[in-house]
Amino acid sequence: MFRLNLKIALRNLWKNKVYTAINIGGLAIALSAFILVAIYVRFETSFDHDVPGHEDIYLVGRVLPDKKTNYTSLSLAQALKEAIPEIESVGRSKGINFEFAFNTPEGRVYGKEVLSIDYTLAKMFHIKPQGGLLKPKGDALSLYMPKEFVTALFPKKTPVFPVKVGIGPISAGQSGEVSGFINHNSAHSNVVFDALIIAGDVGKDQEPSANNYYTYIKVKPGTDPDLLQQKVNAVFKEEIRKSTVTAAKDRNSAELSMVPDVNMAADVNTLTKSGVFLDPLDNLHLRPVAGNNTNYKIVMALSVLTVLVMVIACINFTNLTIAQTNKRAKEVGVKKVLGAYRLNLIFQFLIEIFMQCLVALILAVILAEIFLPQFNEVFGVSFSLWKDNHELAWQLPVVLLIITFISGIYPALVLSGFKPAAVLKGNLQTSYKTLWLRNALLVTQFTVAIVFMAGLLIVSSQLKYMRTEDTGFKTGEVVYIKNIAWFDRGYFDNMKARVMEIPGVNSFTVASDIPDGSRPGRVNYTMAGKELGMDIVHVDFDYFETLRLKLKDGRFFSKTYPADAENAIVLNEAAVAAYGITQPVGKTIRGCDMDYRIVGVIQNAKMQGFESAVEPTVYAIKSACANGKMKLMVNIDPDQMAGALAALKSNWKDLNKMDGDDFRYEFMDELYGRLFKKQEQLQAVFYGAALLTIFIATLGLFAFSAFTITTRMKEISIRKVLGATDYNILSLLNSFFIRIVLIANLIGWPIAYIAAQRWLESFAYRIDLPILPFIIAGSISILLTLLTVSFQARKAMNAKPVDALKYE
Repeated sequence: MFRLNLKIALRNLWKNKVYTAINIGGLAIALSAFILVAIYVRFETSFDHDVPGHEDIYLVGRVLPDKKTNYTSLSLAQALKEAIPEIESVGRSKGINFEFAFNTPEGRVYGKEVLSIDYTLAKMFHIKPQGGLLKPKGDALSLYMPKEFVTALFPKKTPVFPVKVGIGPISAGQSGEVSGFINHNSAHSNVVFDALIIAGDVGKDQEPSANNYYTYIKVKPGTDPDLLQQKVNAVFKEEIRKSTVTAAKDRNSAELSMVPDVNMAADVNTLTKSGVFLDPLDNLHLRPVAGNNTNYKIVMALSVLTVLVMVIACINFTNLTIAQTNKRAKEVGVKKVLGAYRLNLIFQFLIEIFMQCLVALILAVILAEIFLPQFNEVFGVSFSLWKDNHELAWQLPVVLLIITFISGIYPALVLSGFKPAAVLKGNLQTSYKTLWLRNALLVTQFTVAIVFMAGLLIVSSQLKYMRTEDTGFKTGEVVYIKNIAWFDRGYFDNMKARVMEIPGVNSFTVASDIPDGSRPGRVNYTMAGKELGMDIVHVDFDYFETLRLKLKDGRFFSKTYPADAENAIVLNEAAVAAYGITQPVGKTIRGCDMDYRIVGVIQNAKMQGFESAVEPTVYAIKSACANGKMKLMVNIDPDQMAGALAALKSNWKDLNKMDGDDFRYEFMDELYGRLFKKQEQLQAVFYGAALLTIFIATLGLFAFSAFTITTRMKEISIRKVLGATDYNILSLLNSFFIRIVLIANLIGWPIAYIAAQRWLESFAYRIDLPILPFIIAGSISILLTLLTVSFQARKAMNAKPVDALKYE
């Protein structure tokens, strides 16, 4: 019996090749999307899940009056450990804010993410170098590198550790010992590094109140997070009190005055209004307290998309199967007359549908493998379909069974429910009792498609706005030259004079920060009795001219005024607005224990991109509290760009004797453009979602229109006999489906509007929500409906009435 049913199933599938291909193809596409997204979502939601007890690890951050930050003081970690018994261990990390060079006579590499951590933090995160984790003795430091670095430094043979390597510029003559290899997947961890320094105490001999450390705590299982935060906050307040006393005693200390934006006692009034937060390790990647949740939005969008696509694909599969039920009615009637039970028929039809789903799954795996490289490129990942994704081996069979049941149970019930007496007399019409359900499913399909179409157009409009809107500066002609040395004024002026001799060079400058989305240091400044925290950018002459920043009032720094190099300062519009003053040029502002004279005001520049508002910022040539100036920028005539870069490269060792080992550069417009990467990924998500949902909704419409036209063939034939034209028939059939799509638009537009409005609210600078995307989405849906239904209606218009009415 099974062989007979199998033959009947295969013959039916082969007989209806078009429907079978659409069934399997639509489901395969949806399943391939599901496989890719499942891998991505699992990756994004499992950061640091290989760390034992990851659910009990928290990052301690500060809540300031104007922002939240992950940076805490050096002294806080030990204070927490001593005061709170629920804390099992504490650890600190400190990043190095510039590229770190390692060299040997045979090779040279640059560490972009060199990280210093406590030994306790290494234990907490289960970081194990090759040969095991050993605690450094005394004040010693242990430096570990990935194997790629060691291979580049020692290409001929693997060294015996510990081995000595040069550190920093070759001319500096500094060296250190590499203790061994370390294999750490920074791409899947919140502790990111490409070279690691482990110390017994990472803050040894450092200023205790310096707020430039990440503090992690691991608590005992079952600890109440709310109660824990109260205790941590109390310890934090006590540390503020202690640092206030220390600052009062050491107000004139030269050592303290050199600490950049890190002294907890710098502004007692502000800090006493501050607090702390505990950010669970499991939240740090997707939903950090001090950061943006763009990654989370992308994961959620992909997850929702996958669920909707799978549901719609199953609906289409169901509709297409039901559309063919009349062709199987007599078979069901005969089998029932011969004694087949309904349960036997349900099982038979489920087996047929299982076969189609199995083929769809096999095709989905092949499609996922084909499109995986493009998926990796869009999302900046390097996934493999089977490597590190062993769960797929059991997940895919489960998914197969689920979609077989969802897609097949309703058609199986419909097919097995035919009455033998009715179908054998020629009454092959299926019940209209479920018409409302099929209408609702079709409305749902098009609603989802319309939401994603409108969403795609709105995301694209915002991206276009971000790419074309005036940012307040120009990056098209600017080249950022990487450098790991600080310059004194005399040395840099000499270097600048030589660079300016190169044909095509318009200007050359150095600064502590560049417009790449990173945040500069922050210092408190007082003017007119009002003290506020300001971003501080340490610049040099020609900084504003190089980036083509726009002057609002006053002037830029100029060598014509020698005092500019000592106590001049430039503010942006946001800083002026924060102080609430008019005509600031010429006034005095105090910060870093010295008075500055305001010489100019520049227009706001979106240095951190479009998601955050421009911060109040000051620019100074001399500042003891700012980060060091080491980031070089050169403005070059576009017509002479290649020649100027070639000249810089060939002469760089002579031009920059402090760090001229390699001429490394990036175009500033590409660097700034990386700030849009996550939004471009979101655009790609909506693009894929729009295509998939439109395609699948059209398949659903194809199925439903085929079913509807088949059931109305006698009605259409009678109308033709009574004189109806092809246009009348076309209008009759299209009008019903147009109404369905219009209802979908009425439901989809508000959903798309609310979702788009909430997404746009995450941008400080955004477009006004336009009406055009909704009109375009509606027009496309109506056009697709007309084309799809008209294609199906063509068969009805060409059919002879006698064929449909000959049994009446």
